[in-house]
Amino acid sequence: MAKSMFTIKGNICSERVRLGRALQKPPMTQDDLARKIQLMGMDITPLIISRIEKNQRHVCDAELRIIAKALGVTMDWLCSDDNINC
Repeated sequence: MAKSMFTIKGNICSERVRLGRALQKPPMTQDDLARKIQLMGMDITPLIISRIEKNQRHVCDAELRIIAKALGVTMDWLCSDDNINC
């Protein structure tokens, strides 16, 4: 089997998750974000948020969608490396 040419270490949204929390008024902690996501029906802990932000855990599409919704941003913004607005 051929080696995959699409090797990604960690995830591409880690910095944006951290930035999205910081841009909240008032800024949102990892605990706040985890609690909000849990209220939306997904079991995500502050440790999971921390590991996502440190690029130590991949994010599946369903998690990406709910993180974006909890932060009030788009999935495109979370995955972008451009300097675009939320």
